[in-house]
Amino acid sequence: MSETGPPVSPDSDIVTARQDGYLSAMLDRRFSVAPMMDWTDRHCRAFHRTLTRRALLYSEMLTADAVIHGDREKLLGFDAVEQPVALQLGGSDPKKMAQAARIGADWGYAEINLNIGCPSDRVQAGRFGACLMREPDLVASLWSAAQEAAGVVPVTIKSRIGVDDQEPHEALYALVDLSARAGCKTFIVHARKAWLDGLSPKENRDVPPLDYELVRELKRDRADLEIILNGGLRDLDHALEQMPGVDGAMLGRAAYQNPALLLDVDARVFGSAGAHASREAAVEAYLPYMEAKLAEGAPLHAMTRHMLGLFASRPGGRIWRRVLSEHGVKRGAGVEVVRAALAELSNAAALAA
Repeated sequence: MSETGPPVSPDSDIVTARQDGYLSAMLDRRFSVAPMMDWTDRHCRAFHRTLTRRALLYSEMLTADAVIHGDREKLLGFDAVEQPVALQLGGSDPKKMAQAARIGADWGYAEINLNIGCPSDRVQAGRFGACLMREPDLVASLWSAAQEAAGVVPVTIKSRIGVDDQEPHEALYALVDLSARAGCKTFIVHARKAWLDGLSPKENRDVPPLDYELVRELKRDRADLEIILNGGLRDLDHALEQMPGVDGAMLGRAAYQNPALLLDVDARVFGSAGAHASREAAVEAYLPYMEAKLAEGAPLHAMTRHMLGLFASRPGGRIWRRVLSEHGVKRGAGVEVVRAALAELSNAAALAA
């Protein structure tokens, strides 16, 4: 199977940047949506792009082996509207990581990110993710191999501040310094330790205490590096409150479960016009994408599942969720389900007025 991905539209700003060799400088990481397993697939990212033009979006984590041996169109394919979009990779073999990074770059991703933070048992069994916090030399080797293979596409690292009994300052600085010495310039830091022995992946997202100040200290001490804060950020207000002293913020579950917050990102973070003025307008903008994917054979619920929380806290929000949940899963369901949900939402809002 060829390692070269499908061509991207030649008038794409991302492609122009790749050809000119300054892609890393073009990416603005002041705000990003975290890679989330089972959530940030291509349909989710296309939907999020109707809410924000500027946020950097991430794929779900893919293992290097999956990228090398799997169905690349299914795993790596994305729509040009998603750009800028980054590919997150997991693995512990530098040769395989290089091969996967080269494939990702050839497929047109704007960034390759190495997962050094996932605490799941499956990931530990494969000797990657957060357990690599214990092997900073290997992480630096993985980064070097991936960056050499990716060419002008920047390779970044996403990590925790430590695992288990590691002292966070020592573990984080060891990881960052070795990889920075190899040439890595961008680190996304989930400001919690991961307890690999005793806590589930879900508990690891909430139980270990947050240490935002350590991440800010890292930025002060390593001012030449780009440091992005991740972990426990509740909403856009909280992200903006915590951003002073770092270079950007990455939101995960908050952005997925309450995607409407993304409508304000372009104006409040980047000082530019938003993608759309309202949630309803964003839905309307997403419909042509949905129709195109339905025509390709994708089921409606593969797209509507990412929209369920869009009208949370709004009159009719529960009705919106119910209509999509009950009718979006039916065989042959089309965009008329979404239009019906919008109509029910409008009726509920009128009654509440």
